[in-house]
Amino acid sequence: MIKVLFICLGNICRSPMAEAIFRDLVKKEGLSDEVIVDSAGIGDWHVGSAPHQGTRNLLDNLSISYQGISARQVTDKDWEDFNYIIAMDEKNINDLNAIRNQHGEVVVKRLMEFVANPKEENVPDPYFTNNFEYTYELVSQGCKELFKEIRAAHNL
Repeated sequence: MIKVLFICLGNICRSPMAEAIFRDLVKKEGLSDEVIVDSAGIGDWHVGSAPHQGTRNLLDNLSISYQGISARQVTDKDWEDFNYIIAMDEKNINDLNAIRNQHGEVVVKRLMEFVANPKEENVPDPYFTNNFEYTYELVSQGCKELFKEIRAAHNL
């Protein structure tokens, strides 16, 4: 079983968007029994909240389910439970390193590191930019490339 955790600041915009997109990719490829996807935030401001309305609207328009997604805060135990911890930006990586600097076997990277020649190194936060479409474009591209890498690495 491969377990992927997406991380952003508050777990209501970017990381739940990535979770929903990645779950959709996994489901369409018939790998739901082999890959588990979750998301979490660095902060605890939105714990228990549904994804941001902008994220929900965008995913609804694309018929991508976000059912069951609610914000939670990342915990030290996530390094034991997940194979991949994928952050949306460099600040998230720094925050993750402050929580647990020893990563062990866990792959901890920014999502855009999986994209050759990305438009951006960090996925901008639409909570502040209000550009959910651009965030979707980057997150979708990153998720597709991450999915390819995981399939190849684990012979899925």
